[in-house]
Amino acid sequence: MSLTKKIALFASSAAVLFFVFAPMAFAQDGGAAPVDPMRFVAAGIAIGFAALGCGIGQGRAAAGALEGISRNPSAYSKIFTPMIIALALIESLSIYALLVSLLAIFA
Repeated sequence: MSLTKKIALFASSAAVLFFVFAPMAFAQDGGAAPVDPMRFVAAGIAIGFAALGCGIGQGRAAAGALEGISRNPSAYSKIFTPMIIALALIESLSIYALLVSLLAIFA
């Protein structure tokens, strides 16, 4: 199976899971209702997918930068700083996903 088909399968299954779990999280009326355990499942799945995607993105960014540096070692200073900035931005996406999953649990 090609990488594009795997990504499409992953995205479609993630969308189905989110459409199944999201109404459960928002369907509660006001009051002191007990905490729905499915919120924890949905938050765990969401942060798991975010960590997976960020890990893949960071690996590809580092591999590309290292390949560029190995081909042209004199370009180290021009490649290293943008790579670190890109890795920080990718990592911020996983932190945002963590915040959203915590909001899904406690909101």
